[in-house]
Amino acid sequence: MQRTLLFVFLLLVCSMGVPEASAQKVYHIGALVAEDQFVPAFNGFKKKMAELGYTEGKDINYDFYNAKGDRDSVAKLAQKLVRSKPDLIVTSSTTATVPVAKLTKGTDLPVVFLSSGNPLAFVKSYASSGNNLTGISSATVDLTAKRLELLRELAPRVKRVVAMGYPQGVNYRDNLAAVREAAKKIGLVIKEVNASSREELMLVIRTITRKGADAILLQPDAFFAKNIEVVVQQSIKEKLPVIPTLINNVKRGALATYSPDYSALGEQGAALVSKILKGAKPADLPIEQPLKLVLAINLKTAKAIGLKISKELLLRADEVIE
Repeated sequence: MQRTLLFVFLLLVCSMGVPEASAQKVYHIGALVAEDQFVPAFNGFKKKMAELGYTEGKDINYDFYNAKGDRDSVAKLAQKLVRSKPDLIVTSSTTATVPVAKLTKGTDLPVVFLSSGNPLAFVKSYASSGNNLTGISSATVDLTAKRLELLRELAPRVKRVVAMGYPQGVNYRDNLAAVREAAKKIGLVIKEVNASSREELMLVIRTITRKGADAILLQPDAFFAKNIEVVVQQSIKEKLPVIPTLINNVKRGALATYSPDYSALGEQGAALVSKILKGAKPADLPIEQPLKLVLAINLKTAKAIGLKISKELLLRADEVIE
């Protein structure tokens, strides 16, 4: 009798333990990028998460949204993500991060930005965010001087540079200040030109000619990525070098740039997310700088505008588009 009771008891214990043993946490990650050029960051993030042992469909599920460069969509998708109550949100670009930061302010919902040109737009300092955010800086503002130095190296005779800006951009003022400071040190004359819509860009770009400018520097904003062909067409017509902030825009016809490797940024971000899922708080994780920078040159564009690139510079380039 005692043996029978013991056997029944053990069966009950085992049956009660099965649901607990099989219950496994499946993390729900929401993701938002502002434009196609930031998709590689998310792809790099997913790749690294898999390497860290998070199997999609088993340990983790993703809701991924791409605003395709539309600012209204960024805001709406940010609201949709937050309402879905994920375990964590990842973003790429300052444009995508700002609305998510506002919507999650004062909460304990972790937000990790896989890239941000200006993290100080939503965190207290690089040492500690002081809130529910952490992530990777894309060093966009910090690379302004380096990009102007690259322009001078590519085209030594350049003196007058049009700084093309999008006033509605979240980083507009900080980037403009960085351009002014860097140009002053290098000895370049900056002419500030703004456009707030595609139509306005098509009008003002036609006024930029070799008579008034030697080159064009684009501010980092999804607006220019979405309308890069408008700038490139005029630049080739007037034989003016264009320096953007992203490699993707060099592939689409701009001359050259220094930029982080966005896939690598995503992989960096995955390491931070893994720490948070294991119990770390975003405020305890410092904002990181990009581990990998890429020099990209469009040789086809250089030939089209009559610019000869030195062999030394081509050898230094990480990517040459021909």
